[in-house]
Parts: sequence; structure tokens; C-alpha cells
Amino acid sequence: MYTCRECERELNQATEVCPYCGTDLSGDAQPEDASPKKTKWVSVFVRYAILLGAIWGFMWYVLPERRGGEAAAQAEDRAIRALRDAGASLAAYADAQDGTFPRSLEALPGESGERMKRTAQAALAEGYQLEYTLRPAEASGMHRQYTLLARPRNWGYRNFYLDESGVLRATRENRAASVQDPPI
Repeated sequence: MYTCRECERELNQATEVCPYCGTDLSGDAQPEDASPKKTKWVSVFVRYAILLGAIWGFMWYVLPERRGGEAAAQAEDRAIRALRDAGASLAAYADAQDGTFPRSLEALPGESGERMKRTAQAALAEGYQLEYTLRPAEASGMHRQYTLLARPRNWGYRNFYLDESGVLRATRENRAASVQDPPI
């Protein structure tokens, strides 16, 4: 048996014109088992499978990991502790240096510097990066103000802000926290 290449209905071998659709089949008849319809559906299925796989892979790469519930609270608590430890270390440094702050967190001496490294690493392990910035120097060249941010790498976590006042502030918005955000 053969099938018509247009309407795909079964025909006799000797048929030269399809009685259903009128297609000329002289010399072009195909055996039933070589049906292009089956090949077409397999090809469409494979294309869609590849497309869906590509979209899934792209979304997996682009969207950051999002943990919720207890894990998020633990990560935020660790970031808060890191900021408070850093604030205490910076305040101790400023008291010893006539009220001026160091140019970087790495410049903290001795045990304060080591403790700062440990707390920054702990915050980083929970998905937070600490950003320390000095505000412009006074006329005397001394830096008496700073900002310290804890920025999450995970979407949905809070952003934290600390400055020389010691007031810790936070926001859930996807931006760095600032002095205008509410204290916690």
C-alpha cells in the first residue's frame, strides 16, 4: 500500500491520481512505512525539547539562588553580626586614632583585623558581601565618617547599612540600603 503525499490517505499501487484530493502521483508514490508525517512530528518534538532545555539552562544560570525561611533568617543574622562586629572594630580603631577611620578594613591592626576577616568571611559564606567606604575627608585630611554595606547575592534578602552613628538600617528593595531606610 502507498499513501498520497498531500492528503496521506492509503492508495493502491497502480493509482496515478489520488481519488480523494486529485494530486498527480505518477512515479512519485511513497511506501506507507516512509511516511513524512512521522518524521515531521519527531523533528518538531526534538526542536521543542532543545528549545525548552535551552530556556531552562538560561534561567538556571541567570536567576540567583533563592533560599527562604530559616536559611534566609540565618544568613541575615550572620550579616547583621558581621556589620556590628565591623562597626565595633572601626569604633575602637577611631578611638585609638583620634577619631579617624582606616582607609580599608584590611588596615585594622592585630586582633581587630583578624576578627574583621573572620566576620567578613562568615558573611560571604552566607551570601553577603561587605562594602566599606570612607566619606570625603575633612579639611584636616582626616576621615571621620564611613558607610558599611552588607549586599546580598541572593534575591529577596535584605540589604543592610551601617555608618559611624552605629544605627543599623535595612531594606528589602533590590538596592543598597541607605541612611533613609528604617533602623532595625
